[in-house]
Amino acid sequence: MSGKIIAIAIIMITALFAAGLWYAQTRAYFDPVDAADLEVSTTTGARSALAHSDFRGIDAASSPLRFRACFRLDRAALAVLDGAVTHPDPTPLIAPDWFDCYDARAIGEAIATGAARAVLSVHDIHRGVDRVIAAFPDGRAFAWHQLNGTLDQ
Repeated sequence: MSGKIIAIAIIMITALFAAGLWYAQTRAYFDPVDAADLEVSTTTGARSALAHSDFRGIDAASSPLRFRACFRLDRAALAVLDGAVTHPDPTPLIAPDWFDCYDARAIGEAIATGAARAVLSVHDIHRGVDRVIAAFPDGRAFAWHQLNGTLDQ
C-alpha cells in the first residue's frame, strides 16, 4: 500500500512541477507593452523614426530576447524602410501561443521567399542583442529581438 502512495505522490509532484514550469515559460514573465518608439537604422548610419499604429507587444525583464511586437505601417513608414539597412540574418523568435498576432514561422518563411523584408531597427538595443523589424508590402509589420553574434567574439 505504501508503494502506491509513494508512486501517486511522485506523479502529483511531477505534475505540479510541470505545470509550474509551463506557466513560468509561457505566462509568468511576459508583460504587455502598450507602445514602443520604433526606429530603423538607415544606410547612412543614422536612425529614422518609424510611425506605426495598432501596436501590440510583449516583453519581459527576465531576458532581452522576449520582446515581440505586431503593428501596422502606412505608406510613408513603408517608404522609410526603403532607406533602412537590410538585416543580414533575420531569425524571428517564437512567441507564446497566446500572443496570436505574431507567427514566427510565417514571418520567417515570408522573409525567406521575399514576401517580407527584414531590416535592422537598433543594433545592440541590449548588449549583444539587435531589434529587427519585418514588414510586408500591405503594411503588416513585426518586431523582435535576436542575438547579433557580438558576444561570441
